Amino acid sequence: MEKKKRSSGSHALVFPDRMYLFVIPALVLFLVFWVLPVFQLFFYSVTNFNGINYNYDFVGLKNYATLLKEGTLVNSIKNTLIYALTIVIGSNLLGLVMAMLLNMKLRGKGFFRTAAYIPALFSAIVVGFIWSYVYMPDSGMIASLMNLIGLDGASFNILGNYKTALYGIALVEIWKGFGTTMIIYLAGLQTVDESLIEAGKIDGCTEWQLIRRIKLPLISATITINVILNVIAGLKAFDYSFIMTNGGPGKSTNTLMFTIYKIAFTDQMMGKASAFSVVSFLVIILITICMLIILNKREVEL
Repeated sequence: MEKKKRSSGSHALVFPDRMYLFVIPALVLFLVFWVLPVFQLFFYSVTNFNGINYNYDFVGLKNYATLLKEGTLVNSIKNTLIYALTIVIGSNLLGLVMAMLLNMKLRGKGFFRTAAYIPALFSAIVVGFIWSYVYMPDSGMIASLMNLIGLDGASFNILGNYKTALYGIALVEIWKGFGTTMIIYLAGLQTVDESLIEAGKIDGCTEWQLIRRIKLPLISATITINVILNVIAGLKAFDYSFIMTNGGPGKSTNTLMFTIYKIAFTDQMMGKASAFSVVSFLVIILITICMLIILNKREVEL
């Protein structure tokens, strides 16, 4: 019996010492599929690599200088920031309002919650094609409704106008994603203690004062999560620019990710695309840091 106890005890001591071996497969995958590509990205950004022929030359910072001289980078950053800001404002306002309404004691609110979340279940390519037909001039759904009420549906061309195309695809992103935002807000609202709401009502608070002074401060962490998720969605915008407008009209819907794709695979300038990716990475890191500082400060104030 003593031998068995000793042997089992020795195995129990040896096993924890080898637990780090279980990390190795995940570490190898991380190194191969994340760390190595990042180093390759920085390496190719100082070459004229075209993505096919490995007989490339080192060009130093020429790719970076070209990007700044062309104005492509500035235009893409501007479009991406406008797109991200539109999504953050639209999705959060719509999601919060819907969450407030559907958190009340309403008949059939389960059905409305499900209906609001359904668009989030579709893939981006399906949503993009559906909304391309919705926006279609003259024969699209919106144009047809305009024709029914006596307006000129042929004049409606939101995706063909360089002033409205970016907001048109941002609206599609809001429509698809606000259900997820709403669900997260609902989860936050359901953690609010009802006794605090009742105390506010007894003190004579209006509905707006209850929202402003009690509900919003108590779900400040939820607001931070939703803002971060929507900013991420905006900064990585690619799908709808590719599906619905192909970056047009002109360069009005050229986002950072779409421009990288276009330079790399359409123009076959992988070195230049790598330089663009490096700059985009630094810009996104800077935006993320600033956003986290502002949101954390705001959360503490609330």
